[in-house]
Amino acid sequence: MDRILYGEDHEAFREVVKAFARKYVTTERREAWDAAGEIDRETMLAAGESGLIGLSVPEEFGGAGMLHDFRYRAIVNEEIIGAGSGSLASAFGIQDDLAVPYLVHFGTDEQKARWLPGMATGEIIGALAMTEPGAGSDLRGATTTAKKVEGGYLVNGAKTFISSGKTADVIVTFVKTGEGNRPDAFSLILVENGMPGFEHGKTLSKMGFHGHDTAELSFADVFVPDANLLGAAEGHGFVQLMKNLPLERLTIGVAAASAAQAAFGWTLAYVKDREAFGERVADFQNTRFRLADIAVTVDVIWAYIDRAIALYGEGALTAEEAAKVKFWTTEREWEVLDTCVQLHGGYGYITEYPIARAFLDARVHRIYGGTNEIMREIVGRQLAGRR
Repeated sequence: MDRILYGEDHEAFREVVKAFARKYVTTERREAWDAAGEIDRETMLAAGESGLIGLSVPEEFGGAGMLHDFRYRAIVNEEIIGAGSGSLASAFGIQDDLAVPYLVHFGTDEQKARWLPGMATGEIIGALAMTEPGAGSDLRGATTTAKKVEGGYLVNGAKTFISSGKTADVIVTFVKTGEGNRPDAFSLILVENGMPGFEHGKTLSKMGFHGHDTAELSFADVFVPDANLLGAAEGHGFVQLMKNLPLERLTIGVAAASAAQAAFGWTLAYVKDREAFGERVADFQNTRFRLADIAVTVDVIWAYIDRAIALYGEGALTAEEAAKVKFWTTEREWEVLDTCVQLHGGYGYITEYPIARAFLDARVHRIYGGTNEIMREIVGRQLAGRR
């Protein structure tokens, strides 16, 4: 089914992304990223030079100024995941869809001028630290504190499961600046790599996304100057997170759709080439039926995602709609990938094949950005008329 979301400028940009993928998303580089557990700086700088990151950075700070036209970011996801690297797509997403928007939306003029130009070029890597060892989807359970002192704050606590946590130069960190767990008790603060008392903990060994670092972070009396409080005043961190979470969840939905599309393409090519009992696997009725189911599922996923992208561009994607997108698309992605692995037979279990890597990467889509159980709770509360 043809998609009607993109115009000529978007398709021209797609060719730029494809050219980048041909050069940088190679077997050798992917294996190097997996072995190192992170994306190298050369690749991030090349992405900045090609205009693949910094898309949401305003033009006056060296970016493309596409904060509200998510179609360009969606194309990056589609093509990089389609080229076989969920890890690189994830690293780009953390930069452009998590770290950068907080500075664009809530940063002071000084903060924007300091951080955004380098984030657009790939010279500065950003991350977002919300999750703690004892607090995941329940953000009000966060215990990392930022105590006011002369000239700034002393930050104490720990974060975990932080994507780009090892390589990040600046981390948007969710902290308690007040008492209790009311929304106004929390703030966002910019913690810089190298600040005394700030430690990147161990890089976590994960089921998937082997080429994108995920780390633990610890803070022991880390002095963070007043200038690094995100925005003009403390107490707005919870509201700031709530405003940006729909974008994060839309990003996950697009990644899920992109992975489902890529898996379908790999599987269709495989079953047409593979033979069993003297016939192509594609010629078995069961295979054709499964392929038909996948084809329709992928079409429906894209129709839903494309509408959500349009709503985001109009400023009309609500938290509830984003929650629907996140849990429904990731559930469908998992069904598609599971079927595609099965159709690959034993080769679907071998990580040399992109379908196996995509399968492993996809599992976390139903967990991060708020578990799918929490997404259902958000939608269910709205339907029941509860807050």
